[in-house]
Amino acid sequence: MRIATFNINGVKARLPALLDWLARAEADVVCLQEIKSQDHTFPREPFEDAGWNLETHGQKGFNGVAILSRRPIEDVTRGLPGDDADEQARYIEATISGDAGGAIRVCGLYLPNGNPTPGPKYDYKLAWMERLRARAAELIAGEETALLAGDFNVIPQPEDAARPEAWTEDALALPETRAAWRRIVNQGWTDAIRAFHPGPEVYTFWDYQAGAWQKNDGIRIDHLLLSPQAADRLAGAGVDVAARGGEKPSDHTPAWVDLDL
Repeated sequence: MRIATFNINGVKARLPALLDWLARAEADVVCLQEIKSQDHTFPREPFEDAGWNLETHGQKGFNGVAILSRRPIEDVTRGLPGDDADEQARYIEATISGDAGGAIRVCGLYLPNGNPTPGPKYDYKLAWMERLRARAAELIAGEETALLAGDFNVIPQPEDAARPEAWTEDALALPETRAAWRRIVNQGWTDAIRAFHPGPEVYTFWDYQAGAWQKNDGIRIDHLLLSPQAADRLAGAGVDVAARGGEKPSDHTPAWVDLDL
């Protein structure tokens, strides 16, 4: 089973590019972020006509996450536990079964950016990460075959940026952000991309400004974290860099993982 994550930066604006990528990507499941669409206005027909099952958790103009799947999507939950007052659409979970009798709990997420710092947006980011840590701990304790996939808005290490010095004061790379990331990963999660690509220049985001794509001035902020039970089934992982160079692209590009399920 190939599971991908893709911050599409507006599903309506990028619809042709997304459908083109889906047609060639050979993915079985795709977690989308920043769909920027309410559930009832999401352009479902092109995906359903192409054979995709679809679940969304959206809001008007901002945020929003979705799961596309070639297989049935079961036991869907929307919203990250821990704060009933949080109205931002940033988290969706579902169970998807594989061909060999296995199943995986897919958790699609769009973690807050947190800028500017200091301030309420960064406080919200850190509080959100603590809620994610708590949910991730539940999945680990339950020995779930699980995947946390999405735009984490975290640059985990200096080598995850072409110019790490440019990000030292940014919410994506502050010490508190990286410490919160480690508190999640150190529960026993495997960073699938790093498991297969430990070297430099592995990026998933290039800004639209200042020729970042042309200069390969990128950062790695889209991640796929595997629980131990999922990591036991890990067969491959990578980044589809070519999608960033297409027509009217997102500023992110898809990352993916192959699991024996």
